[in-house]
Amino acid sequence: MKSRSPLIFSSLVVCAIACVSAISFSNTVSAQATGPDTIVDRYRADADRLIEAALADSFAYDRLAYMTDTFGPRFSGSTNLESAIDWMLEAMAQDGLQNVIGEEVMVPHWVRGDESLTLMEPHESNMQILGLGGSVGTPPMGITAEVLVVKDFDDLDAHADEARGKIVLFNNDTWRGYDTTYRRNGAIRAAQVGAIAILIRSVAPASMSTPHTGTSNYDENTPRIPKAAVTLEDANMMQRMQNRGQKIVVRLKMGATTLPDVLSRNVLAEVVGSEFPDEIIVLGGHIDSWDVGQGAMDDGGGVVAAWQAVKLIQDLGLKPKRTVRVVAWTNEENGMRGANGYRDAHVDEIDNHILGIESDGGVFKPRGFGFSGSGDAYDLLVEIGQLLEGIEAGQITRGGGGADIGPLMAEGMPGMGLSVDGTEYFWYHHTHADTIDKLDPHELNLCVAAMAVMAYVVADMDQRLPR
Repeated sequence: MKSRSPLIFSSLVVCAIACVSAISFSNTVSAQATGPDTIVDRYRADADRLIEAALADSFAYDRLAYMTDTFGPRFSGSTNLESAIDWMLEAMAQDGLQNVIGEEVMVPHWVRGDESLTLMEPHESNMQILGLGGSVGTPPMGITAEVLVVKDFDDLDAHADEARGKIVLFNNDTWRGYDTTYRRNGAIRAAQVGAIAILIRSVAPASMSTPHTGTSNYDENTPRIPKAAVTLEDANMMQRMQNRGQKIVVRLKMGATTLPDVLSRNVLAEVVGSEFPDEIIVLGGHIDSWDVGQGAMDDGGGVVAAWQAVKLIQDLGLKPKRTVRVVAWTNEENGMRGANGYRDAHVDEIDNHILGIESDGGVFKPRGFGFSGSGDAYDLLVEIGQLLEGIEAGQITRGGGGADIGPLMAEGMPGMGLSVDGTEYFWYHHTHADTIDKLDPHELNLCVAAMAVMAYVVADMDQRLPR
């Protein structure tokens, strides 16, 4: 056998060293991608524990059912709302959460009173209505007048000469999502052309003779006229009557009145951070609801889901580095006094509000979260979202937040909104049909799991979520 030349042997050695180096580099890159330093691997065990605990029983659903069945709708200014807040404060303390307090906020006090709408011509029958929040009432005997049906403000302007002395019905019959244009400002525009009251087609994609209420506006420069929502069915009927050239006459009675502001409270409770207690992840929803139904979907479920998420972090003995604070905001529906009051009370803490998470779209099957904040923060949250892929709730999209965390987001706090399958949300929104039976215990638990994992990991990461 011939011996290899020194040159050939040297080349083989160099090649072997290069191959070993390449393999070593490849293993190092792989370890960096999937090793123990990644968020996913570091928090997989804790996330799985939170998910398992969230899905273990019906505690959250049972607690929500107790609240909605016992206290009913929780409208600002009502005894129902304040009784529910008293119960929540007591229950949170019994849960062992820390710093349980009710922060006082003055809220508006509008009372619906008795209300009715009767079709007088071309035949006599009763129609379902819900007065819009903040509406003035009618005289005791009501208002009897002819109805003018219009599609939008342009249509109203085109028929301005016909509107004087009539009740205007805004029948914008194309569902474009949650468009509150006519509900909020219809009374102003109609009063400007001499209308004496308005009716609006309920802001909803579907109806089973269920009118939808909601907040609405007046203008200092125009008369305040009564305003109410009618069902989709009745709006369409009156449209058909007008199209045929039939005269439509109705009698509207509303006992609505606005009373002086009253005292309410935001509800706060915490798991205090072990290393950075002044840095806060805040999550929650609004405890108030409209004065119809039970407010189970909007937003009792969101409040209970956030509350249960924080309770599970504590129950499992997890010790996040930062404080996790659950807030049940008051007066979201007709004033936003709770959200603005919280911002004002915590103005010195806003720079240390690391992230806000809100659930106010119904506690249906979660898909993930919508996020508003920096690109660096978004990248980290996408990584955290991988921990929720097992329950199909890990999708993080750009753009999100919520009404109650809105004032904090305006001051620079990053915000997230829980994203759910909202197919049925606006079927029941602001109606008598917003009741506990519309919710599924397992879907509520999935919302709890998603919020618990997201809040805990952001609270416990070594690095602060960048702004």
